[in-house]
Amino acid sequence: MVVRAPNFFLLGGGGVDGAIHRRGGPEILAACQQLRASSLPDGLPAGQAVATTAGKLDARWVIHTVGPVWAKTIDKSATLASCYRECLREADELGATSVAFPTISAGVYGWPMDDATRIAVQTVRETPTNVQRVILVAFNEAAEVGYRQALQAWGKH
Repeated sequence: MVVRAPNFFLLGGGGVDGAIHRRGGPEILAACQQLRASSLPDGLPAGQAVATTAGKLDARWVIHTVGPVWAKTIDKSATLASCYRECLREADELGATSVAFPTISAGVYGWPMDDATRIAVQTVRETPTNVQRVILVAFNEAAEVGYRQALQAWGKH
């Protein structure tokens, strides 16, 4: 299972989201359009998750979760953590055994990488789930460093 972090419209964008759409083909967009036409007419709120087909991806499903836009004066950490928890909940409902996560909100949404990776590791480690394998995908060197530091810090607890 692959997680994608779109905007609340669910209709595709750039970065990792755009790459998932390009690789998965039109089936993912069609499924997202169907969600918007039925159960999510106002879009997917930040911190929630919903699953669709994975189209041509080498996965059965794509879980969509909208990360919060980082704000210096407002703590949205709980919403970011909710993205990871809700994706794992959705994966459990589908019976998925593995989930690959991008670094949610750390791209165009501006979340500082060290904090985004810390929240990802902490939330995944603390969330009860039947998922056997979680892959935190580092899309650049800063993400890789952030994940390594977060995992090392977690190991000291």
